Amino acid sequence: MKPERAVLPGLILSFIIAIISQLINSTLIKGIGAPTVALLIGIALGNTIIRQPMWQAGTAWSEKRLLEYSVLLLGATITFQTIRELHFTGVGFILLQMTITICGALLLGKLLHFSEGMTLLMAGGNAVCGSSAIAAITPAIEAKDEEKRLAVTLVNLMGTILMLTLPVISLLAFHHNNFLRGALIGGTVQSVGQVIASATMVNQPTTTYATLFKILRIIMLVAVVVIFSRIHQHNQSAKGVESTVSNSWKRALPWYVIGFVVLCTLNSWLHFNPAISGLAHGLSGWCEVTALAAIGLRLNFAAFVKAGKKLALYGGGLLIIQVASALILITILL
Repeated sequence: MKPERAVLPGLILSFIIAIISQLINSTLIKGIGAPTVALLIGIALGNTIIRQPMWQAGTAWSEKRLLEYSVLLLGATITFQTIRELHFTGVGFILLQMTITICGALLLGKLLHFSEGMTLLMAGGNAVCGSSAIAAITPAIEAKDEEKRLAVTLVNLMGTILMLTLPVISLLAFHHNNFLRGALIGGTVQSVGQVIASATMVNQPTTTYATLFKILRIIMLVAVVVIFSRIHQHNQSAKGVESTVSNSWKRALPWYVIGFVVLCTLNSWLHFNPAISGLAHGLSGWCEVTALAAIGLRLNFAAFVKAGKKLALYGGGLLIIQVASALILITILL
């Protein structure tokens, strides 16, 4: 079978799961998020009836390439003008919140004896934008595919918990202050889709503010990738191992992250037609959902369960750190 034909079965299967997940999310289980549904369906099928070799090439391609395209297209949906709209205190809140999340993830990961790759992926996935951030960081730190799958799964489950609970927590903490509720949701929830779904449960003004705070986190993706690449290189040097990632920041950044910056810059300068931004947003979403279906199909559920207690402690501990730090920072700064 030709290489491109070998990819088709797994790619088509992943896309079918993505379609089913979108339908389930829009009709049966509204709000949980199509990426999470696709991930769970993929895990269920991939560890039971879909285990034949014929699917492997396509799911491997979908897992890698479609997440890359999702990151690239995300750049056409945001602009740097967001920074101006949130003012100095809003930017300060996001920078401090991201710093605390990253430091918390690294410290917890070290205490629980997770690998460098897993801790950095968890740090970036939670601090920036979920699966898209994990996809961008993976090659820059030479993380293993299994580490990426575990991180994507845990981050999406964490995001689902926050998505469903933060509307209530924000009401108890900030009553009907839409700006502060948007800051809490946009500053903590993992993926873009989960942020919008969570804020929509509150009201439209909260959704607008939450999206602005989330976009600012996404803009920081490039800085996080470069910093994490340097951390990895430093750790490798300390072990006497030569990293295959170049010291040049241009080479440390994957092509699709560079494309993300280019599209974001062009959108900030030219202001793309809403139809173009809408198309990019839709395609990015479909790429993410299909990629997560493929990740689910390839995830070794037995290994996930084996690390269940440690993963639960990691995810739960990091959730507490994120929410507690956000509540404190919002109270002080905003």
